[in-house]
Amino acid sequence: MPYLIDGHNLIAQTPGIQLGAVDDEAQLIRLLQAFCTRTGSRATVYFDKGQAAAPSPPSAGRVTARFVAAPRSADQAIMHHLDRLAGEARNWTVVSSDREVQQAASRAGARRLGSREFAARLLQRVARPQAEKPSDSLSKEDVEYWERRFRHPRRRP
Repeated sequence: MPYLIDGHNLIAQTPGIQLGAVDDEAQLIRLLQAFCTRTGSRATVYFDKGQAAAPSPPSAGRVTARFVAAPRSADQAIMHHLDRLAGEARNWTVVSSDREVQQAASRAGARRLGSREFAARLLQRVARPQAEKPSDSLSKEDVEYWERRFRHPRRRP
């Protein structure tokens, strides 16, 4: 399920990221990329105070970042995004603690999550080792062992 995220609202609730830090948005985007990779989901994150002449950066993997230029706000952009989704909004989850954004999500039929709750999920999912996923590489000895086993399987009597 894809997410629509109020970026600065989430940063304020995410331990380890300081709102107002030079790279606070980049830190959040990296966390979201790791989260989305692990969960197989996608996210569009909106940030306030984008520069009017500067376009938002392109999508990076499963995360799309949008920097909203004044006089619009990230909240307004999220609500506009929900309007564009129309009936498809029911397939999305909106992450924000802003009452107006949550009400718009509710009206659109989208799921809602508070920023604090999502931050906890985000950190838990990113920090927890993924036990169910096997290692990406085998040692040279492992490869040789399996090659021998497949070339010369033991015969059963």
